[in-house]
Amino acid sequence: MQTPVALLASLPLGTRVVVRRRFGDGVTDSLGDLVARDSTTCTVRTRRGDDVVLLAEVTAARTVPPAPPRRAPRAR
Repeated sequence: MQTPVALLASLPLGTRVVVRRRFGDGVTDSLGDLVARDSTTCTVRTRRGDDVVLLAEVTAARTVPPAPPRRAPRAR
């Protein structure tokens, strides 16, 4: 079975991913497009901006389908 870090290293940039990492006493997720990586970090472009994740903190990672299109605003 492939480790989460090995999966992130093998994916092409632009792939939509969710990355779970240790954060303080708990965990947090980053959901978005994998836009950069090097030997110690990967960058996930989320709706709120780029999230640089230390690979040493990654506990899980997987690919996810594209985001659904946003709904049109309701008419009033």
